[in-house]
Amino acid sequence: MSDDRRLFEKVSLEGFQSGLSWRTILDKRENFRSAFRHFDFREVANFGETEVANLLADAGIVRHRGKIEAVIANAQRACELVQETGSLAAYFWTFEPGAHELDAHRSVSVSRASQDLSKDLKRRGWKFVGPTTMHALIQAMGLVNDHADGCVTRAQAEQARRMFKRPK
Repeated sequence: MSDDRRLFEKVSLEGFQSGLSWRTILDKRENFRSAFRHFDFREVANFGETEVANLLADAGIVRHRGKIEAVIANAQRACELVQETGSLAAYFWTFEPGAHELDAHRSVSVSRASQDLSKDLKRRGWKFVGPTTMHALIQAMGLVNDHADGCVTRAQAEQARRMFKRPK
């Protein structure tokens, strides 16, 4: 995946999902999109107390002040990261494990790549980006393919990885 808006959405929803079921987040996904301006991080970066108050009153999303404020702060950090690296995608893909490391990601909820990504994002001021959350992100992005051998999805994911042009 290389679409920065969708990547920011994934990071944000992964943060909201922390401690909750994915079903809860998926059921509210369209409400999240509407509330956070379709995860246009350049717009969300300008949210202030009025927007926070409106979000806290929005029963269509998870009303957790810390997670809401984290999305706004992360949007600001995303703008800085794009300025520095050209795109969120280019940054995230620098954490793709080497071919010799890919099998090490199977059946784990935390990996070296997710730990490194989490540590770097936290150093940059991002919130709700722990290593387990970041492992889910790199799975969703396709940085790792940890489907079981023989799983039809593993073959499909591997084909997509081979055809994907990594952002620079």
